[in-house]
Amino acid sequence: METTQIALFKGKQIRKIIYKKEWWFSILDVVEVLTDSPQPKTYWAKMKDREEELFQPFPFWEQLKLPAEDGKLRETDCADPEGIFRIIQSIPSPKAEPFKRWLAKVGYERVQEIENPELATKRTRMLYKLKGYPDSWIEKRMRGIAIREELTDEWQKRGAREGRNFEILTAEIAKATFGVTPSQHKKLKGLKRQNLRDHMDDFELIFSMLGERSTTEIHRLEKSDGVSKLKGDAKRGGKVAGIARKQLEKEIGRSVVSKQNFLEKKINKRLK
Repeated sequence: METTQIALFKGKQIRKIIYKKEWWFSILDVVEVLTDSPQPKTYWAKMKDREEELFQPFPFWEQLKLPAEDGKLRETDCADPEGIFRIIQSIPSPKAEPFKRWLAKVGYERVQEIENPELATKRTRMLYKLKGYPDSWIEKRMRGIAIREELTDEWQKRGAREGRNFEILTAEIAKATFGVTPSQHKKLKGLKRQNLRDHMDDFELIFSMLGERSTTEIHRLEKSDGVSKLKGDAKRGGKVAGIARKQLEKEIGRSVVSKQNFLEKKINKRLK
């Protein structure tokens, strides 16, 4: 399953990512929720200067890549639940106690998911259902998640690292599949921090799966190793899906790459 997600605490977004087999949270997002500061980055910087004892014997946070407002992955200070609790204890806020309970619940759910991966799948399905996605779309999305996970496992085995390497390889598949990079695709749909695949239609999901599954198979057949070779495979795998996409576009007389996204569908339903 994709490792970067957006969590919600009382309507506020908390970016999180699985790192070292547990959830790590954006410190800036947590600071913003607890303080209502219009400049959480400044608040966090001053806090680091002021609370030197808090960070002894060494800093407990790490810079991990999370989706920024422009939709790109950018490095931001993140901490695990223990680190976040240390920050909470240093911020005088009436929101601290409910936030602690929320954080503990998230941590407990993650432990359950590690012990029983099916729970993670069930929770993901339920979240999509609550957001109003139809069952047919959810089935494709869940299958796409499984195919994506299989691919990234291959990348890790064959010398690619999470972060920049994965971004490059994903962009190669997407460009060969759709003729646009993921960032260009998001811009076309009017998305920023949202997950692109959560706003794809059926055809976009299907061709994403075809490109990534083809790439996985090529890696295995070629016994590829190293980012350079994986990149070549990614282009080939994406090209398989790209050829199929172009053939379908001739048949249906329109582009598969759609401007429509799930946000627009929800807004249009409310207006009716």
